[in-house]
Amino acid sequence: MNRLQKIKAALGMAAACAAVVALPGQAGAASAVAQPTAAQSAAAAASCASGHVCFWSGANYTGSKCTWLDADPDWYAGSLQCSWAKNGTLARSVWNAGTSSKSGVAYYSGASYSNRVGCTPQGKGGNFTQGRALRSHQWITGACG
Repeated sequence: MNRLQKIKAALGMAAACAAVVALPGQAGAASAVAQPTAAQSAAAAASCASGHVCFWSGANYTGSKCTWLDADPDWYAGSLQCSWAKNGTLARSVWNAGTSSKSGVAYYSGASYSNRVGCTPQGKGGNFTQGRALRSHQWITGACG
């Protein structure tokens, strides 16, 4: 591989890494948290069923996991409840295994989709820059961000 090819490869990898770092947080937010390795992301993709969105209480897709196929306006009182979020544990990582025509999943700190705090496109995931107190999520069309 010549020098120009090495530079192009490095720039491509840097762009891919930058995209993953920004996905779970606010648009333009810098991340002080190490992002999952490729192997950790592959494991998350395998453990989050196709069509679902999964949130974990730990970074790098560790800890307790809550998973949904559909939107949920209230993680604390809905038909599918996330017990660790209801008890005050923060979400630290997310994987979007969605397969519908929706392009991403937006998540909110309030019930009924109030106070949007982030969005993750289909087939993507990562660590939150800070733990997030989440209470609802919904599938969206259009770009995350």
